[in-house]
Formats: sequence, structure tokens, C-alpha cells
Amino acid sequence: MSLVHNERTKLSATYLNGIAIAVMAVGGLGPVVSVLNGGAVPALGIAAVSVICLAGSVALHFLARRLLGSLEP
Repeated sequence: MSLVHNERTKLSATYLNGIAIAVMAVGGLGPVVSVLNGGAVPALGIAAVSVICLAGSVALHFLARRLLGSLEP
């Protein structure tokens, strides 16, 4: 039974880490690239959104790592 539990835990952690990568790419890097290409949005707002998304991405990543801590031997 612990093998099934471990695989489900790894799958959940991979899913969370994938969401973290998507949040970083779309919310953290996308707006910055848009502004650098001549977007007409205020840079301060973009910086705030990017920082929030990057922090959320890091939080999701560490949540996934914490989830892996519940693996059974």
C-alpha cells in the first residue's frame, strides 16, 4: 500500500510544481516581456504583478517539496 501512496504523492507534487512553473512563466515573465516589447502598461504595476506571481510560484514549489516529505519508506 505504501508504494501506491508514494506514487500518488509524487504525482501530486509534480502537478503542484507544474502549476508553479506555469505561474512563473505566465504571471512572472510574460508581463515583463510584454513591457520590454513596448507594452503600454505602467511598469510599476507590471513589477508588482511579477513579484507576486514569482513569490506564489516559489511558495507552490516549496509546498510540492513539503508534500514529498510525506513519502513512506
